[in-house]
Amino acid sequence: MSIDYTMRAHIVTITINRPSARNSLDMEHFRDLAHAWAAFRDDADAWVAVVTGVGQDFCTGADLKKFIPELTGDLPQPDGWNKEDAIHAVLHRFPVYKPIVAAVNGVCVAGGFEMLGCTDIRVAVPEARFAVMEPKRGLFAGGGSTVRLPRQLPYALAMELLLTADLVDAQRALAMGLINQVVPAEQLMDTAYDYAERIAANAPLAVFATKQSAVEGLALDLEAAYVNETRHSDRVFATEDAKEGPRAFAEKRPPRWQGR
Repeated sequence: MSIDYTMRAHIVTITINRPSARNSLDMEHFRDLAHAWAAFRDDADAWVAVVTGVGQDFCTGADLKKFIPELTGDLPQPDGWNKEDAIHAVLHRFPVYKPIVAAVNGVCVAGGFEMLGCTDIRVAVPEARFAVMEPKRGLFAGGGSTVRLPRQLPYALAMELLLTADLVDAQRALAMGLINQVVPAEQLMDTAYDYAERIAANAPLAVFATKQSAVEGLALDLEAAYVNETRHSDRVFATEDAKEGPRAFAEKRPPRWQGR
């Protein structure tokens, strides 16, 4: 049982591999998932990530049978645990301005749902289920869902998810605009990698700046967002890749991105 991390052709795959516990996260797995996101963020050769799970679940959040006893001292804490790992693992207050594609292979609730809210493109199997489950357990979704959902979905749909805490199936999630596609299980990873490969074919610094401008703009008024966009635009136009793109177009050849 682990958090698996691999990279091929600038595309990182992060896999939550704890199917015996429905891909829930104890302290050890929160720590390792947080470290995986940090490795992706900090590696200049990593341009896009695909996150998925093993088995019938994407991620079901904290392992309440083990994580809470670890917090209360009934079970020992693993080496290297940091109290911020639990929020960084689901990308809360841990900005990663590189594209992330979610390949939702099953149930996506609680912390898994909060992590989903920080991904950019989302593909799911028909059997996938989604929910903000915390209110059903007397808990609070403190990993960003109450902030992100009303910004990502129409208000009434966001509040339906937040207040009922009910599971919604993949087709309902698609209709809400929560996910991009529903595909058969055997096509899930191919579809996710197709998105990742199309993104990775673009100039990485231009892609990173585009995501950063879009995400930052959500927290700004319109004029400030335009100013911020211009700052990112100026930075991209000053790169070597901004010269390579038009040159490759004129020479009718694929561009050779340097990431600088």
